[in-house]
Amino acid sequence: MSRWDDLLRWGLAVLIAGASISSAIAAPTYGFGQPATAVEIAGWDIDVRPDGMGLPVGRGSVAAGQPIYDAKCAGCHGTFGESNSYLQIAGGVGSLGSDQPVRTTGSKLNYATTLWDYINRAMPFEAPKTLTSDEVYALTAYVLYLNDLLPADAVLDRDSLPRVTMPNRNGFTTAHGFMVRDGKPDTRNVPCMKNCVAQVRLTSEMPDHARDQHGNAGEQSRMFAATPATTARKSGLEAARAFGCTACHGVSERAIGPAFREISRRYSGDGAAETGLIAKVKTGGSGNWGSIRMPAQGQLQDADVRVLVQWILAGAN
Repeated sequence: MSRWDDLLRWGLAVLIAGASISSAIAAPTYGFGQPATAVEIAGWDIDVRPDGMGLPVGRGSVAAGQPIYDAKCAGCHGTFGESNSYLQIAGGVGSLGSDQPVRTTGSKLNYATTLWDYINRAMPFEAPKTLTSDEVYALTAYVLYLNDLLPADAVLDRDSLPRVTMPNRNGFTTAHGFMVRDGKPDTRNVPCMKNCVAQVRLTSEMPDHARDQHGNAGEQSRMFAATPATTARKSGLEAARAFGCTACHGVSERAIGPAFREISRRYSGDGAAETGLIAKVKTGGSGNWGSIRMPAQGQLQDADVRVLVQWILAGAN
């Protein structure tokens, strides 16, 4: 092989190496992530349009919705939708043009499919996305019934739901607040950009007596998927955190509900306490510690609840 051949081969090697480097610079790779599968995308593609596009197969009646509502919704929204501590969802139909508007789910929403979509995404508060499609249809039917928009024998599915005409179909507006009955909009004014302060200091307008009156807001807002069906955890505290119990119960201090150690002291020495508390966690209810209702946690497995309850009865340490 001649010297010329060696030089030619060396030159080709340099050109190839240079092309590889340029390609790497133009399209860098980072070595993590993977393309989303159709199944993964389907888990996020859950939006429902006003015309019903996106509604799944299923059906639910007013009658089937009542026990679900009583178990999972009434604790916050009231037995008849009048509200215990959260948004009123019934009443006020026809009042929006009056001097005393009552803005509720029934009076303000312009499409019934919006109600289905919201329940499916976000309810119940402590365990969103745990309801089946049939349960969501049934709850939607019952809430509309509470607003006198459906008869007691009504049944909804993806064909009939979009045909429900809401009283405010053509009057929906964001010119006022939604989460209270007669609230003002969150924003209305435009910034003047004159005589601006030199230093902005962030403060809280919440009075001291109202702080932490609704439990741990961070814990309440941290879960955006279904409550796990099993913990696979060894400690009761880990289970309490995984199931969202710490949103309303502190370990040693009260929040919305009693502290875990307070529960432990009350039932110390009670041989039937474990069975009773497991049932209480699964079915929910109120009366033992006050009027505020504890939501039912029927989606949890008995074995996992037992880990939690045994930890509480042992002193919640």
